[in-house]
Amino acid sequence: MHPPGPEQCCRLTCRDPRAVTVCRRTLRLVLTLHGLIGLVDTAELLAAELVSNAVRHTEGPAALRVRWAEGVLWIGAWDADPEPPRFPAESDDFGEGEEGRGLGLVRASSEVWGWQPSGGSGSRGKYVWCELATA
Repeated sequence: MHPPGPEQCCRLTCRDPRAVTVCRRTLRLVLTLHGLIGLVDTAELLAAELVSNAVRHTEGPAALRVRWAEGVLWIGAWDADPEPPRFPAESDDFGEGEEGRGLGLVRASSEVWGWQPSGGSGSRGKYVWCELATA
């Protein structure tokens, strides 16, 4: 089974509450079709958190991008807002609250994570991304 091509992309309508569900299902399908079923559950969780933040905290369009190379799955959510996200500190305790746990889950469930401005060809915004390695 061949891994996904250089990059898969799912573009989202801004502020659409269905965006997270669409991304989760699309990612599950792509990974399953390419024999990466062992990554599906964690990848879905991470993609849902990244996309949820992009849709909830920005006004413009958003996209989920996924890339597989050399045993590493890269998951990134792009949004049109150039402001950096507020990543939780290692010591943050979210308790029973409903807010603020998403990026904490990303930090705890991925090998590497971060953000970067999306530059080039006049685009603005940022990618918030993480990586998963196969066992």
